[in-house]
Amino acid sequence: MSFAGAGHDCRRVVRPVPGVAGRILSGVAARRDTDAPPEVFQRAVTELRAARLRQEIVCEETPAPRRVAPYSAAVSADVVIDDVELATGRLVLLYDPAGHEAWQGTFRLVTYVRADIEPEMVADPLLGAVGWSWLVEALEAEGAEYTAPSGTVTRVTSESFGAMADQPTRAEIELRASWTPVDDAIGRHAQAWGQLLCTAAGLPPVQAGVASIPGRRVKGR
Repeated sequence: MSFAGAGHDCRRVVRPVPGVAGRILSGVAARRDTDAPPEVFQRAVTELRAARLRQEIVCEETPAPRRVAPYSAAVSADVVIDDVELATGRLVLLYDPAGHEAWQGTFRLVTYVRADIEPEMVADPLLGAVGWSWLVEALEAEGAEYTAPSGTVTRVTSESFGAMADQPTRAEIELRASWTPVDDAIGRHAQAWGQLLCTAAGLPPVQAGVASIPGRRVKGR
């Protein structure tokens, strides 16, 4: 795809490649206020596109944020099995050639992940720490080196009343996080994000290309 122009807003579902395990992020929405992004950013986006994710993950281009950094790219994804969405999330790649003191680098990855959980899990005092560990362990498993991580883990319970009283109680976990990659392997970070999505969805680890059976969270939205 061309990087020319600002505010590129195309959305296309990434479809599986026959014979290749996982899915490839073959389309990423990238934007810049000028027409010539630096080569280092183009290489990073290429790495993002080359990330291989589990077959349960359906990826889609999404418009990148306009005011957070001079250059950015973004992708969203859902974990879906048998037409049931188990988790959803977004990954944004930011690049500022001048560097950013808070980032401790020139690149920053920002993610948002949300998934249904069983209502009784909301009261677990360890849920926040466990949710954060999903990200840390995914990055470590992919060998994705990083620094300056930050984020929050939120639990939400929704109860229905009145005309909606027959609706079941719903509970969700929401993780918002950002970190600075200290290597050039952006693809590893994207693959770690894919692992995070699947862990949040309650899917057990499987070998690449092997579909799994949904476990503890199988609610539709």
